[in-house]
Amino acid sequence: MLVVAVGFASCNNEWEDEQFAQYVSFKSVPNTLGVTDTYVRYKTAGEVTYELPIIISGSTNNKSDRVVKVAIDPDTLADLNVRKFGGRPELYFKELPSQYYSFPSEVKIPAGQSQGVLPITFKLQGLDQSEKWVLPITIVDEPGTNYKANPRQYYRKAILRINPFNDFSGTYSGSQLMSVISDDPSQKANRSDQRCYVVNDSTVFFYAGLRDIDYLDRRNYKVFFHFTKERYRMQKYYVDIYAENPELNFKVNGRACYSVVKEMDATKTYLQHTYITIENIDYEFTDYTTIPTYPLRYHITGSLTLQRDLNTLIPDQDQGIQW
Repeated sequence: MLVVAVGFASCNNEWEDEQFAQYVSFKSVPNTLGVTDTYVRYKTAGEVTYELPIIISGSTNNKSDRVVKVAIDPDTLADLNVRKFGGRPELYFKELPSQYYSFPSEVKIPAGQSQGVLPITFKLQGLDQSEKWVLPITIVDEPGTNYKANPRQYYRKAILRINPFNDFSGTYSGSQLMSVISDDPSQKANRSDQRCYVVNDSTVFFYAGLRDIDYLDRRNYKVFFHFTKERYRMQKYYVDIYAENPELNFKVNGRACYSVVKEMDATKTYLQHTYITIENIDYEFTDYTTIPTYPLRYHITGSLTLQRDLNTLIPDQDQGIQW
């Protein structure tokens, strides 16, 4: 019995020791393109802070005060672009210009804690959302530091895909939005979804017709939707639709309207659904770049619908939105 007791004591003591290496990592989940979708609320002339978790792995608590160094990592971004898009630089992700963000170069994680946060402050007013902006950062692993960066892929480095949002942005269902060629109305087409991008706190832009973020000429085909507070009738309000590129020969027929409806989920009582519907969309534009010698006139009609879900159990509403 004495021998058995000694054996059990020995096994229990093993768990007091670290079973794994205590590596330092970012807590970020990349998508299929290797970037992490990062949603930050747009604030006019203001700043918003996104907190990126930094964790120390292992089976025991961190026993040392650690000062983790972080830095911008353009080399990893360049490598990612080549691996994902090859010789198509027009499709590359672009590094966010330094005037739109700031973050400390060091994060202190005190003894007894195994997680810290890197506060990244964004100021996104005036940022052109037709580009694929990302913020590539890395944990600096150099001699003299009292930590070791996780060597595994997607742990030491994070490439944050910056997605500003407001109360109206997101991916709308486009099944009820029809696109036809004016010269041949029998040729109809639509997209299953239509994503819009933030301009300011009450304005977004879509790409005209069937265009999306991967079209090379997309910057020329922005169609802006400004959500006003002018009542149309009942709980519906007007949407002003316009374009800034004169070469589109843009024309709006009538005036669109929108409504916002909120309701709680029938079974998940903590989940709030917000439905935004844009109706009476009716505009025309000229596609002058697909066939330069033969411009095509398009007529867009129908409606768009967005569903946004909010987990009301999360104190920070911005973080509670389920994208």
